[in-house]
Amino acid sequence: MKEVINSKNAPAPIGPYSQAVRHNGVLYVSGQIAIDPATGEMDDVTIEVETERVMQNLKAVLHQAGLDFSHVLKCSIFLSNMQHFTQVNEVYARYFDVNPPARETVAVKTLPKNVNVEISCIAAK
Repeated sequence: MKEVINSKNAPAPIGPYSQAVRHNGVLYVSGQIAIDPATGEMDDVTIEVETERVMQNLKAVLHQAGLDFSHVLKCSIFLSNMQHFTQVNEVYARYFDVNPPARETVAVKTLPKNVNVEISCIAAK
């Protein structure tokens, strides 16, 4: 049976999807972008600020499910431009300083709301 997870501390979905779904103890977190859940506005002054907001949004969804970054098994990072890789990686690394998850990072032509970074993850206890 699937359980839908939604946090008021992460931005509301901008389409027909849930922030996360848990099935058989595994949490699948939808891609998060840099929308500030308090204002609904983009938090994208710099790529570092944008990435920090994305990670905070992921953290809020994980927390709502009773998990944290230590439970993350895999992340998928989507970038508008691979030239952002180093800056995104520096922010991302602060959240996974011990036993980081598996991941891939890919550049895509366009992301929702023309953001520069979107990150999704899979987590389990």
